[in-house]
Amino acid sequence: MNALTLPDIAAQASRQALPLDWVGMCGIALPILIDGQRLSAKADAGVSLDDGEARGIHMSRLYLALEMLESQDLQPALLRQVLKRFLDSHEGLSSSAYLRIHTDLLLKRPALVSPLAGWKSYPVSIEARLEKQMFHVELKIDVTYSSTCPCSAALARQLIQQQFIDDFANTTLQHEDVLAWLGSAKGIIATPHSQRSTAQLLVALQAGQPTLPLTELIDHAEAALGTAVQTAVKRADEQAFALANGQNLMFCEDAARRLNLALQRSIAVQAFHVKVIHAESLHAHDAVAETRWTRATT
Repeated sequence: MNALTLPDIAAQASRQALPLDWVGMCGIALPILIDGQRLSAKADAGVSLDDGEARGIHMSRLYLALEMLESQDLQPALLRQVLKRFLDSHEGLSSSAYLRIHTDLLLKRPALVSPLAGWKSYPVSIEARLEKQMFHVELKIDVTYSSTCPCSAALARQLIQQQFIDDFANTTLQHEDVLAWLGSAKGIIATPHSQRSTAQLLVALQAGQPTLPLTELIDHAEAALGTAVQTAVKRADEQAFALANGQNLMFCEDAARRLNLALQRSIAVQAFHVKVIHAESLHAHDAVAETRWTRATT
C-alpha cells in the first residue's frame, strides 16, 4: 500500500493575490548566549511575502534556522547569517527578513561603598532586519534609576531654614547646639520626593559594528545619571546612595539631556531615541521627556 503524500497547503495559490509586509511567528522560546552568558529569550521571526499569489510562507524553516543562536555568542554577524537563512529558505517568496529577540541581561553590580555585589536585570530587545540586502541592527534597553526633584529639594531646604529660625530666634548659638539640632528630627523636617525612574534607550548601531554593545551602553547611561538602582547594600551604601541623589537632582528633562550627550560619545551608535519616565511620587501621573539624535554623515 503506497503512503499518501502529505498535503502542502502553503504551496497552494492564494485566493486573494496580495503581498504581505510581514509573516512569521512571535514569542518563540529559545536559549541565547550574550557575552558567554546563557539566557532565556523570546524571539519574533518573520519574512515579507512578496509573491502575492503564494498562500503563505514556510514557518518551520524560520523556526529551524533559529537553532543557530543556541550555541554561538550573539553578534551582528550571526544575526545576519540567521536572516540570510530565512531568505534562502524562501527564495522567490521574500526579499526582507526580520528577527527580534527579547531577554533580560544579567549584570553583577558592586555596591557603592561596601564589598557587596548583586545581580541586576536589564530588559533588552535586539532587532535585526535584512531588507533588499541592507542589514540593520537596533537595540532597546531599559535602565532603572532614582530621580530626586530639584523643586521639591529647594522647598524642603526652605522649610528646614524656617524651622531653624523658629527654634533659634534670639538665641546665642553654640556649635554643639547646631550639631545636635541637625541630627534631630527637626533638622530634617522636610525631605524632597524621589521616585524610581526608567530610561528607555532605542539605539541603531553603526553599519559594520562587530559587537552588540549592550553593557557599554548601560554603563554610559548609568554613569550619566549617577543614581542607578542598587542590589545588595549595607547602611554605608544606602547613605552613599542618598548622597548621590542629593548631588544629582534632576527633572526628566535633565535626565534626557544627560543621556543624549552620553550616548553621542559611543562610536557604535548611528542614531538613538531616548524616553525617560519619572514615575512621580507627588502626582498620580508620570513625567516624561524624549530626545533623539542621528550621527551626521560625511
